[in-house]
Amino acid sequence: MELHHEFTVPVPVDDAWRALLDVERIAPCMPGATVDDYDGKTVTGSVKVKVGPITVTYRGTAVFEEQDESAHRMVLIANGKETRGQGTARATVTGTLAERDDGTAVSVRTDLTVTGRPAQFGRGVMAEVGDKLVGQFAECLARHLEEPTARAEPPETVEPFRSAQPVRPVQPVQPVEPIDLLRTAGPPVAKRVAVAVATAVLALVFVRIRRHRHA
Repeated sequence: MELHHEFTVPVPVDDAWRALLDVERIAPCMPGATVDDYDGKTVTGSVKVKVGPITVTYRGTAVFEEQDESAHRMVLIANGKETRGQGTARATVTGTLAERDDGTAVSVRTDLTVTGRPAQFGRGVMAEVGDKLVGQFAECLARHLEEPTARAEPPETVEPFRSAQPVRPVQPVQPVEPIDLLRTAGPPVAKRVAVAVATAVLALVFVRIRRHRHA
């Protein structure tokens, strides 16, 4: 399925471009996502999706196939597989940035293929979920970009016998909330899940009645 989303961030296009390529910085704005490693081109991590009482975790990689700074265009290819199941997800994401008077317009086109439990909801519901998730990401990204840059502290004097290699402080790992399809999409998904659950219950009852009769 193909999805198209647009949003605006309140910074010049060059600043927005650098921010979107700074995966570690924007990772907290990605709903349900955890970034384990990023080498400048390949991102390794996971995404959690909740479908009713079931939480599905996809692990995989996302590779920047194109980063055209002059055109402000990027292409990202992501592949993931359920950690406890046979479901898969693949997406080709093309993002383009354009300067606007009030900031930068970001256009994102996604060619998405999903198998497994989340695939049962179809394009309409997935598009609605995508709209809301992109909206949440855009709001979070705007807040991050509007934060004032921390004042640089004067460098400390390094004693001769100490290493001058900077040490990056270890940040505590915060638990990541999964993307809740029911809560995100609202009534359309809830209705489908209710129908699916009701059908499963009726099938179970039917099977038990048949077994009872045969017994």
